[in-house]
Amino acid sequence: MGISANTITHFPNVNVISSGDSIAEAIEPLSLNEAVLQGGNVTLSCNYKEFSGTVHNLQWYRQYPQSRPEFLLYILPSGTKSEPLPPRLSASSVKRVDLQISSAVVSDSALYYCALQPTVTGNTDTLYKNLPLQK
Repeated sequence: MGISANTITHFPNVNVISSGDSIAEAIEPLSLNEAVLQGGNVTLSCNYKEFSGTVHNLQWYRQYPQSRPEFLLYILPSGTKSEPLPPRLSASSVKRVDLQISSAVVSDSALYYCALQPTVTGNTDTLYKNLPLQK
């Protein structure tokens, strides 16, 4: 899976992957671990900072053990969201990108990634990185 000029942070351990120093610390989780009882609601949040560039969209991914990350949704700074949204998931964004999971079930237990995709100008040939499969 190629990701273009994104900074990616995941729960429960912070791991930032960036192809440019200007965005290396542009997004970070508010909490490293979240727990919720089955049937409860939980919100995963990441703060994002201003940097020299325009935010194109913010994305959420989920990864199960021995699996590749799966795209869940994106949200634009204007509030426009990808459609259709996965069941029981919603998102919001105001200098922070939140992923709300309602009526949690056991299968929601996973590693979640928040990603910031800036608008890129210039030579985009060198801005692609592959996200390694975590074991």
